[in-house]
Amino acid sequence: MTAVTAKRFSIAEYHRLGELGFFAPDDRVELIRGEIILKATKSTFHSVCNSLLLEELYPLLRKRVIVRGQEPIILSDDSEPEPDVVIARNRADRYLSSHPQPADILLVIEVSDSTLKYDRTTKLSLYAETGISNYWIFNLVDNQLEMHSEPYQKQNGSYSYQLQRVVLPNQTVVIPGCRELSLDLSSVFPA
Repeated sequence: MTAVTAKRFSIAEYHRLGELGFFAPDDRVELIRGEIILKATKSTFHSVCNSLLLEELYPLLRKRVIVRGQEPIILSDDSEPEPDVVIARNRADRYLSSHPQPADILLVIEVSDSTLKYDRTTKLSLYAETGISNYWIFNLVDNQLEMHSEPYQKQNGSYSYQLQRVVLPNQTVVIPGCRELSLDLSSVFPA
């Protein structure tokens, strides 16, 4: 009897598949722990929240850091997710030579409704394991921001964050790496 195993892909193999036309131009995929994941279709609520978030962040953080919307980040040889928003350290080449890696990243943000469980488990564990110091989930199901910081490894070997804080949509939050700047969540959560 032969065991069945799934083929896991490296980032190089994943990029090669893209070059060969394996994905349709409108396919929304990302590489997570070697698996090619088809991203969920965005609800209008998700799209509006993501757009409002970027509209607030771009002028607020201009020239201090680099704000990237739904662009790849490299976490390991087999993980290249495309979070809804990434705030990365300024770099002269604006990440032309490579996508941001954990040491470059100040904050990863996922806007979440239908993918809430996945973002709270798989993505949270991946971000913590690779040393992403700050991870936020705009939870559209419960209409709240979930802030995670200080990644650590649990005794069972899995990864999580030591500090977890819930912030309501009528409050403001300080942006990691820009302590003097705050984000008014009432401008981000759709009414």
